[in-house]
Amino acid sequence: MRHREAGFTLTELLVTAAILAVLAGLALPLVKVAVQRDQEMELRRSLRAMREAIDAYKRLADENKIEAKDGTDGYPPTLEVLVEGVKLKSEGKDGKGGEEKIIKFLRRLPVDPMTRSRDWGLRSSQDPPDATTWGEENVFDVYTKSRRTALDGTKYADW
Repeated sequence: MRHREAGFTLTELLVTAAILAVLAGLALPLVKVAVQRDQEMELRRSLRAMREAIDAYKRLADENKIEAKDGTDGYPPTLEVLVEGVKLKSEGKDGKGGEEKIIKFLRRLPVDPMTRSRDWGLRSSQDPPDATTWGEENVFDVYTKSRRTALDGTKYADW
């Protein structure tokens, strides 16, 4: 009797490759959904951080602790102001100006995970709610410029 040499036959290799291809094909959609879910969570975090910074700026302007430009309704004129910072009004003990302090609301503008840029859509408090362009009076709200649809069926730009 001859001993069969150790190894796999071509048929065994083809069956194994076919099984792996089917499993990879089934896993790919799951990976795409997981990646999209991660992007959506990052988008929510970025929008929340910028909206909280806008609200903090507005609160300080309403309390007259920072100088707000006329016509801005107390909202920041641009997103960059939130990163660059503004001078906090303070009075010294003698009623004169005290030490000048700069307050920053964001360390940097977040990258939009959907468009992979720092170019966010902006809304002014004077803009109509359905406006698609920014009136440039102030920054009342931010949104992504992505036209894609979320996993829940809503448009990312409506978040």
